[in-house]
Amino acid sequence: MAKFAYKAVNRDGKETFGILEAESQALAINDIRNLGLHPTQIRPARKSDEKKARSDKRGLSEFYIGGVKTKEVVIMTRQLATLIGAGMALLRSLNILIAQMKPCKLRDILREVVTDVQTGSTLNEALAKHPHVFDRLFVNMVRAGETGGTLEEVLARLADFMERRQALKRRVRKALIYPICVLGFALVIVLGILMFVVPTFAEVFADFDAELPAPTLLLIDIGDFVLYRWWIGLLMVNSIIITIKLIGKSEYVKIGRDYAVLKIWMIGGLVTKIAVARFARTLGTLIRSGVPILESLRITKETIGNAAIENAVQKVHDSIKEGDTIARPLDEAKVFPAMVVNMIDVGEETGSLDQMLMKVADIYDAEVEEAVDAMLQLLEPILIIGLGIIIGFIVISLYLPIFSLADQMAV
Repeated sequence: MAKFAYKAVNRDGKETFGILEAESQALAINDIRNLGLHPTQIRPARKSDEKKARSDKRGLSEFYIGGVKTKEVVIMTRQLATLIGAGMALLRSLNILIAQMKPCKLRDILREVVTDVQTGSTLNEALAKHPHVFDRLFVNMVRAGETGGTLEEVLARLADFMERRQALKRRVRKALIYPICVLGFALVIVLGILMFVVPTFAEVFADFDAELPAPTLLLIDIGDFVLYRWWIGLLMVNSIIITIKLIGKSEYVKIGRDYAVLKIWMIGGLVTKIAVARFARTLGTLIRSGVPILESLRITKETIGNAAIENAVQKVHDSIKEGDTIARPLDEAKVFPAMVVNMIDVGEETGSLDQMLMKVADIYDAEVEEAVDAMLQLLEPILIIGLGIIIGFIVISLYLPIFSLADQMAV
């Protein structure tokens, strides 16, 4: 097919320039009109035209604070699936989405995608140029959809997958709001007592010139540290954070840390459930969309978030490369629950691996919700008891000298 350079006017009356491929000039004009544009000039493209098109594409970008939200990508993906499923051409569907969007970063990115598709790139190639918005999973599923002629189905699955993944994240974040708020209020209360109440009592005790109990001396020292040497604490916290980050870059430390996390009471079980749900849904979605199994495993590995489980997925990848099954290396890794391994084994034997993985994902999504609820119910009394112990220590430390002084005065 030949490349044609064109000038056209959009619905707002602005002139645009671009390049597209078509078998003839007449078909090129028809394609331009399908984009919702009114062509004013069209001719065979030259090399200088391609440079101008790239320059104009860069000029379309505007500055926006913040990145592209996952919710925006989900909505765009579902709408694109609907438009393509209704029989509209890809370019026209993309331009309809751009036209109905408010000014945002995603709209500029879609403009660049349209320009790339017009110049002969496939949709997955155009999306791959924006990895911060469309990850490898998204791009590979779109490629599978384009290859198999089921792009609208794949896009719908992608939207479902992203919605479920976001729902799980929202569930975990929502569960953490209460304990974080309680800890924040507790910290403010304790700091207020140390900064304003304890110094007042310290002045009163100093006037009596009496020997103070050890808990009271400790509390006064803590209050002085918070008031006058807080910057030392800030430096220590920053140093610890930087040290942990530097040490955490080591692959061995990362693996050891992630294995240790899996062994922590309650937290380890929750992390395992989240990782299993993510593994099963990602792999099942990719396989169902027609992505080759080895590529699916490579992509799935990047979405896990735990080095210990990532190593297990890598072993599965290497085993399949040598002609083995998925279930055996998963069982040997000892990080996946036995039920998951058995369900995957049955799925392989019956040829319904994608369906079985989706069932596993549904089961573990439900278990994650139950585990989060159980952890939240347990955190509430722990936080209350912990706060009570801290406040109790402060009150006892402040009143111990008063009792001592009363005893001395009585004598």
